[in-house]
Amino acid sequence: MEDDQGAIQSLLEEVSKAANLILETVRKGERVCVESHLDADGIAAAGILGKSLYRVQSNFRIRIERWFDEKVAEEIASESPGLIIFADMGSGYLDLLNQKLSGKQLIVLDHHQPLKGDVSELFLQVNPHLHGIDGSRDLSGAGVSYLISKKLDESNIDLAYLAVVGALGDLQDKYKERSFGGVNKIIVEDAVKAGYLDLDVDLLLPGRETRPIHKALAYTTSPFIPDISGEEDKALALLASLDIKVKKMEKWRALRDLSQDEKKKLFSALAGHLASKGFESDVAMDLIGTIYTLKHEEPWTPLRDAREFALLLNATGRTGKPSLGISICMGDRGMSLERAESALSEYRQNIVKYLNWLNENPDRIEELGSIYVVRGENFIEEKMISAISTILSSNMPKRTKPLIAYSIVSDEGIVKISARATDLLIRSGFNLGEIIRVAAERSSGKGGGHDIAAGAQVPCDRRLDFIRLMDELVRENLKGINLGS
Repeated sequence: MEDDQGAIQSLLEEVSKAANLILETVRKGERVCVESHLDADGIAAAGILGKSLYRVQSNFRIRIERWFDEKVAEEIASESPGLIIFADMGSGYLDLLNQKLSGKQLIVLDHHQPLKGDVSELFLQVNPHLHGIDGSRDLSGAGVSYLISKKLDESNIDLAYLAVVGALGDLQDKYKERSFGGVNKIIVEDAVKAGYLDLDVDLLLPGRETRPIHKALAYTTSPFIPDISGEEDKALALLASLDIKVKKMEKWRALRDLSQDEKKKLFSALAGHLASKGFESDVAMDLIGTIYTLKHEEPWTPLRDAREFALLLNATGRTGKPSLGISICMGDRGMSLERAESALSEYRQNIVKYLNWLNENPDRIEELGSIYVVRGENFIEEKMISAISTILSSNMPKRTKPLIAYSIVSDEGIVKISARATDLLIRSGFNLGEIIRVAAERSSGKGGGHDIAAGAQVPCDRRLDFIRLMDELVRENLKGINLGS
């Protein structure tokens, strides 16, 4: 415990330096430029920073990026801001930052594994990995941004719930009953203390506050339930067979309206169904976990449940509308929320479409010696490939093989790659982020991320080289590792 406290204290010292630099920039009247990633964690991080900068009357702008590359670096360099802040990105691109943004005052607020090497003396990096804290489980990008926000002003504790949303978006609920540990647990305590968050343990179905129960079942993709996910009529049939009424007084019932006995019956039926399809028993347990209810949000909205809030933010980014997500994080509950709900519907429909396409084209998923490869080609949009890889990774029969999914970005001549490993591999010391970095660089690309989830971009004509290298590197890394059972 003392070691944990020492690591947290070391991290908070860097947080203080970053907060002081932000305040100094604001006092000078110089502009702050925030660059963040387009997933839920990145958008939540940008929202936290945006609200905090607004409160200190900063001149600032926020931009959301698909990824960081030379083009983005050159655009930032041309603006000549007083301070550049990277949120939920940057640590894996320190070499490019040194090359393109040397001489700029820059803060990196990230939780991905940092690239080794020296950085400019004008760069300040706040990253849990540099202090012995696991950035894939114990602190998200939004969490790092929240720590900065709280240091700027203690009253920003009211933004802790957004860091919880960001961490859920990055699937950091890896502890008992799908809860948080590490620094995330401290942030959860802040959100509860601020009166914004309630905790409970229940079935985890999307839209538990908002959707009719049969739709919640049909929208469940983690885990993907064959013959239920994407199949509203079959979800209705299952509920009817269990004598669970979908309406009460002509009003649709959501998961929150079911009795405990009804929930137990539903869980038992889903567990049995998954077992009949060949899934291991622990897959069904993913349907039960800690519920994070946002008390200040209206019931029957997708913001009430923190996981659905995260899904909404992810949907705005993945459908090309991240400004809606930032607006919602900064307090808009009007037109932005209405449009974001439409983006969420589009996002869910796309996921079901891509999963059905893969089901109809099983040859697109190939098992190699050490990895699974999902060839999304031109059909699966690059902004959706990470969501698809996350869903599929929990449904592969061999948990000792990482999954590599890719999508072609024709207009840029590259492939976007999303990779996922299993908890079994990670517990054995496997590091997917480092492997994908090496494979990408050897294929004239860039890559990195976490031990359990990572990504890369490589030239389109090198994708076969990349896949071959990944298969070889994974095989080499697994030699001598006792995976047990």
